[in-house]
Amino acid sequence: MFWKFNLLAASHIDTLLDKEDVTLQELMDEDDILQECKAQNRKLVDFLVQPENMEQMVTFITVEPSEDVDEKIRFKYPNTACELLTSDVTHINDKLAGDEDLVNRLYSFLEGEKPLNPLLASFFSKVMGLLITRKSEMIFEFLKSKDDFVGRLLYHIGTSAVMDLLLRLITCIESPEIRRAVIEWLNEEKIVEKLVDSIVVATDEDIHCNAAQSLCDIVRLGREQFLQQQDIAEPDPLLVTMELEETVAKLLSNMFESDKNESVLVNGLCVIHTLLEVRRQGDVSDQLPNGETDRFTQGINNVIAALIPRLKDFHDLLIDPPKQMYNNMPTSVGHLEPPLGRTRLQVAKLITALVGANMHQVNQELASLETVQTLLDLYFKYEWNNFLHTQVEQCLLIILNNGPIELDGKPEHPLLVKLFNEYNFVQRVLSEWEENETQQNAPSGRRRGFMGHLTKMANSISALVEKNDTPSLVKDQFNGLSDDTREKWEAFVAGSLAEVNKKNTVELMRGHPLASSSEDDDADFKDIPFPQDTAMQQAFSDYQLQQMTSNFIDQFGFNDEEFAEQDEKIEAAFSDRISSIDSDIQVNSANQPSTTMFEQLCNERIQQFDNDDSDEDIWEEKAITFDKNVQQARSERLQAAKARCNSSDEDSTDSGEELDSPVKIMQQHTEGMDVDNPWPADSSSASEHTAMDTSSPWDKPAAPTSTVTSTAAAAVSSSGDDEGWADFSNIPVQPSEDWADFSYIEGDGLSSSRGPRSSSPDLMDTTENTRGNAYVVSSNTDDQDKTPSSSTLSVTVTLP
Repeated sequence: MFWKFNLLAASHIDTLLDKEDVTLQELMDEDDILQECKAQNRKLVDFLVQPENMEQMVTFITVEPSEDVDEKIRFKYPNTACELLTSDVTHINDKLAGDEDLVNRLYSFLEGEKPLNPLLASFFSKVMGLLITRKSEMIFEFLKSKDDFVGRLLYHIGTSAVMDLLLRLITCIESPEIRRAVIEWLNEEKIVEKLVDSIVVATDEDIHCNAAQSLCDIVRLGREQFLQQQDIAEPDPLLVTMELEETVAKLLSNMFESDKNESVLVNGLCVIHTLLEVRRQGDVSDQLPNGETDRFTQGINNVIAALIPRLKDFHDLLIDPPKQMYNNMPTSVGHLEPPLGRTRLQVAKLITALVGANMHQVNQELASLETVQTLLDLYFKYEWNNFLHTQVEQCLLIILNNGPIELDGKPEHPLLVKLFNEYNFVQRVLSEWEENETQQNAPSGRRRGFMGHLTKMANSISALVEKNDTPSLVKDQFNGLSDDTREKWEAFVAGSLAEVNKKNTVELMRGHPLASSSEDDDADFKDIPFPQDTAMQQAFSDYQLQQMTSNFIDQFGFNDEEFAEQDEKIEAAFSDRISSIDSDIQVNSANQPSTTMFEQLCNERIQQFDNDDSDEDIWEEKAITFDKNVQQARSERLQAAKARCNSSDEDSTDSGEELDSPVKIMQQHTEGMDVDNPWPADSSSASEHTAMDTSSPWDKPAAPTSTVTSTAAAAVSSSGDDEGWADFSNIPVQPSEDWADFSYIEGDGLSSSRGPRSSSPDLMDTTENTRGNAYVVSSNTDDQDKTPSSSTLSVTVTLP
C-alpha cells in the first residue's frame, strides 16, 4: 500500500547542517545521528569527514574525559564517536585509513601507561578491528613500521580489550595471504614465548588470565584451520611454536619453579588442557588425509613428553595444594577444611586426560606415584563435590576400558592391576555402599552425594566381569580376588545394585496398560485366556509394510474407482502368508471351564433376535402411518372436490398434459424461480397468500394458448405407490379469467382466500402459515397479455 502523503518528519540533522556554525557536539546530541550516518546521509558524511571533525572523533576515543564532567554524560561523546567511526561507511573508512596522522593518533593510545581505561580501550579496539578487517594491508604495514608493537600489546595484555585486539589481528583478516604474513610476523616477534613468560608469579592475575586465554585461542584456531584448510602445505606457525616441547616445558617451569600461586597454576593448566584436547566432533584420523594424522598427534606427544617429568609435581599438588584465601569454607552441608580448590580440580582433570592417552610411560609413572589412589581418597572425602566426582569417575572408567600395552610380547596394564590388587577398588565400593545405606536409613539420614557416580562405576565393573564374548583383563583381575569378596560382590549385584538400577530405569508408557474408560461388565472378560497369535499379527504387519513400499507413489491418487478396487483385493503374498497360519483353537478338557464361562456370559449379556417371530428387516425404510379416522375424513373431502373438477381435466396445463403429478406441477412452475427456498418461511396472515410472478423479461412471448386458472389442494397420503408424497390427482380446476379459487375447501385448517392479483415481488408471501402446517399452490394467468409465460402457481399443503 502506498501512502498519498509523506508522513515522515524530516530529520533535524539536515536543519542543523544548514547552519554555518554547527559543531560536531551539536550533531552528536541528536538521537538519530547514527541512523542517518549508516543511511549515508550525504550532507552528514561530508561534514564528518572534514579533517577537524575526524581528528576530534579520534581524540574522543583516545583521551580520557575530564573527571569534572558528570558521569552520566562523561563517555557519551566517546561512545558516539566510536559508533560513527565504525559505522562501516566507505567514505569514513577511506578518510581514517588514508590519513597517517589520524592512525598515529589512534595508535598513541597503546603507548600510554597502564592501566588503560577499559571503556576507552574497548572503543580503541573496535576502531582498530574495523581497520584490520577493511584495510588489512595498510594497517599491517603500519604496525610493522612500529618499533615494539608486540611489546606494547603485551604490556597492556591485562586489559581484556587489548587481548581482543590480538585475536582480531589473527582472525579478522579476510585475505589468506595477508593473514599468513601477519601470523608469520607475529611468530617472528615471538609473541607465543612472550605470552608464556607473562604467566608468572610476578605479574597480576588479570595478565595470567588474558595471556592464558590468548594462548588457548591460538591453539584452537590453528587446529581448526588446519582441519578445514588441508590444502595448506604448512600448519600455523604460532600453533607449531605452542606445541613445541620446549614451549610447554617453559610454561611448566613458570608454574612450579616459584612459590605455589593458584592463579599461575590454574591458568597454566588451562593452556595444557587445551593442548591435550581431543576433538568432540569425531575421530581426527577420519578427517585428515594420509600422513596428516602424524602431524596432528605429534604436537600432543610433545606436550605429554614435557609433562612426564612434572607428574610428581602435579601429584604433590593433590596432597598439598597452594594456600587459599579461606581455609575454612562454610557450605550448606557443613564446613570444608580446607576446600578442594580449583588447583586440585584442574589436576584431576589433567590426570584423566593423561590416562586417556594410554601411554605406557605415563601409566607406569602414575602407578608408581599412586596418583589414582589419591584421587579415590579425594573422591570419598569431598562427597558433595560433583565436579571432582565426574573427573574421578571418567578416570576410572578409562582405566577399566583401556587395553593392555604390549611390551616384549607381554601385555601390561599397571593401573588396572593396582586398582584391583592394591587399591582394593571392589572392596571399597562394597564398604562405601554399606556405609551409605546405614547413614541413609538412620533418623534424618540422607544419601551421600557421590552415590550416583559410584553406581555407574559398579555397573561398569559388573558388565565387564559378566562379558563372555571376548577375554577381559577386568575379568581376570576379578577372578583373582578372594572367594569371600566375589560372593559379596555377586550378592551386591543381584540385590542392592539391581534394586537401584530398577528404580533408575525409566519405564516406557507401554509398560503400564491404560485403564478402560468403560464401567460396564466388560471387565468380566478380562480373566478369559484368549489365545495370543503373534504369527497373525506379524503377517498383518508385513502386509502393511508391503502396501506402503510396493509402487506406493505410482498407485497414489484420487481415483475413487481404483480405491474401491484396491479395497476389495487381497495381496497374494498376504493371502499365502495368512493361509499358512493355523488359527484353529484346540478345545480340550483343560480349557473347558473357560469355554463354558464365555458361553454363559454371552447368553446373559448379549440380546438375541428372535428370527422365528418375524422375517422383517429392522433397518428397512417404512412408510409413515397416520390416524385412520383423520385420513378417511380427509379422503372424503378430496373426493368431493374431485367431482367438481372432472369436467376441466383436459385443460389443466398449457401443453395439454394433466396435472396429475406433483412432480410435473413443480417442474413446470418452478423453472426460473430465483428464490433460495421454494416453500414459504413465514406468513403474516393465515389465510392470505400472494402468487409469485415467475415470468422472465428475457423470454419471448409464445403463441397464445388456452388460458387456465386452476386451484389445487394437496394432502399427504400414507398409502399407494408414492407413499409420503402429496397427492395432486384430485385437484379441482375451474377456469377463470382472474384467479383460480381453492379457498372453499373446508376442514382441518385447509383454506385459501381470494386475494388481489399482483406480480410485484415486494408483495410475495414467502412466510410460513401459522394456522396449521398449510401450504398453498395456486395458478393464475395474467389477464393483460394472456400468455402462459406469466402464469404463476401456489400450492397449499396441510400436514397432520
